[in-house]
Amino acid sequence: MTPLALYIHWPFCKAKCPYCDFNSHVRERIPERRIVAALLAELDFEAARLGPRRLTSIFFGGGTPSLMAPEGVSALIARACRLFAPAPDLEITLEANPTSIEAGRFRAYREAGVNRVSIGVQSLNDDALRFLGREHGAAEAMAAVELGRAIFPRLSFDLIYARPGQTLAAWRAELGAALAVGLDHLSLYQLTIEPGTRFATAHARGDFALPEDDDAAALYDATAEEAARFGLGPYEISNYAKPGEESRHNLAYWRYRDYAGIGAGAHGRISLGGTLLATRRHRAPEEWAARVEAAGHGSTEEIEIGADERAREALLMGLRLAEGIDRDAYAARTGRDLMDMLDPDVTAQAIEAGYLDVTPARVSATYEGRKRLDSLLAALLG
Repeated sequence: MTPLALYIHWPFCKAKCPYCDFNSHVRERIPERRIVAALLAELDFEAARLGPRRLTSIFFGGGTPSLMAPEGVSALIARACRLFAPAPDLEITLEANPTSIEAGRFRAYREAGVNRVSIGVQSLNDDALRFLGREHGAAEAMAAVELGRAIFPRLSFDLIYARPGQTLAAWRAELGAALAVGLDHLSLYQLTIEPGTRFATAHARGDFALPEDDDAAALYDATAEEAARFGLGPYEISNYAKPGEESRHNLAYWRYRDYAGIGAGAHGRISLGGTLLATRRHRAPEEWAARVEAAGHGSTEEIEIGADERAREALLMGLRLAEGIDRDAYAARTGRDLMDMLDPDVTAQAIEAGYLDVTPARVSATYEGRKRLDSLLAALLG
């Protein structure tokens, strides 16, 4: 039975962070009942056309899914497990913000079936949190993390680095405090300026400056060193985990497997009748819900991904992983030999430079290769 990862998008936040370009919306009153009903309907639609699948993971992302009532989360989990065949080790992740109100819901989410929580801490420095527009302080974040650690079998949280004025010593101290809680998993995000965000306007005005590339690289290297002290390894460019605690849901993306995305703005990659479709839902929550109510789904785009594009996408995703790409699995998924995709001269140079490992079974970027993956891929693909 073909495995399937399921992504469920909750598009609402209490406030829009100045760095964020995700599909998130602020509403004075969230039409929760309508949105949950539309999610359930869209889940029914996907199941009807996908047929029997082994459900390996469910991921509630956003936005801020911890604004959804536990009853809605429970209903969606129950429906997904009825429509698909849940794997015995089904991973169910919910993203949460560490405010006291949301943390107080943790036990109800656990009872609903969530077995992994990902907390948007972003920083353990109060000044940095204010700069990032977060509504919590460091103490509140750590309280939420400790509560999550006590309630959920698995816990991850996010941190943002390369912030203005961030020093290496301060970053090491911040990481040490975070990792000392006993994390299974850490997701790391470099602060970047995304078009259309408030930070884009402020940065263009010269209100703040980001660290130079060499300084950001030093912060990145320090992350791997500090994570290693607590038993976490860099299994993907921006993610660290203890052995066996990697995000199974995100691994489905990076290993280029099927995933269905439901909810406003959600994307998916699904196999249907021998073709691979890229799916996308309407971004505006109310318009998406209206489309679901009219047609059973809120799709705005479904495009068949040809063999060449499949081969390219699988390569771009797979080399992000420390494990690299299984050459047999790649050929089965894309219909292409992986080595035919790579410039042979550049490949030889990358191996010599210590950026790429090639064996009969796998192709992988080394740690140094993953640090410069964008430029490495551009050269490899010609």
